[in-house]
Amino acid sequence: MRLFDIFVSFVFLLILSPLFIFLIFLLKFTGEGEIFFFQERVGYHGVNFKVMKFATMLKNSPNMGSGTITSKNDQRILSVGRFLRKTKINELPQLWNVLRGDMSLIGPRPHAQRDLEGVSDDLLKLIHNVRPGLSGVGSLIFRNEEEILQQFEDPRNFYDSVIAPYKAELEIWYVYNRSFSLYIILLFLTAYVVVLGNNRIVYRLLSGLPVAPTRLVQYL
Repeated sequence: MRLFDIFVSFVFLLILSPLFIFLIFLLKFTGEGEIFFFQERVGYHGVNFKVMKFATMLKNSPNMGSGTITSKNDQRILSVGRFLRKTKINELPQLWNVLRGDMSLIGPRPHAQRDLEGVSDDLLKLIHNVRPGLSGVGSLIFRNEEEILQQFEDPRNFYDSVIAPYKAELEIWYVYNRSFSLYIILLFLTAYVVVLGNNRIVYRLLSGLPVAPTRLVQYL
């Protein structure tokens, strides 16, 4: 799958280069003038790396409010950033992380160390045995994570106690069921969910996924 990652990420970086150039100029002259956002994430075999995104929030946002947890109407999000986040365009620079080998196109989503505090060490070891992904089961199921967190007065607590443990279960399911065919299915599901915004198809097409906690069911 690594050769496939290299080929696809390289081709898409070439195809998307005009869009990238446009966004570089747009971001340079709007908001705080920042173009890219780099954040340390836990990667393959637990080794940290810098994940790359288009800047969508205030520069100091990790040290403000709910930190690395973002809700839909978060005041730290810049005006252009709202569109980039909604469409997931802000994630596209991670194709460079894929090309470099930091990430795969499909895999467990890389998280900041702080966001993994609700997950046991044993589960983390299993998850980190797989290269983290630009997309994956957890990313698709929680396509509307920011909207979910908006419903709670303490989004940080809800994330730590409910979302993070369930995400870990989803990623473990991927680790145990990983195959090239599942990889391809998840690539197509990513395109479908991003374009149509309907993540329920993931549960319909992937059998045996862990059952969502009662507190989450109504939001998924």
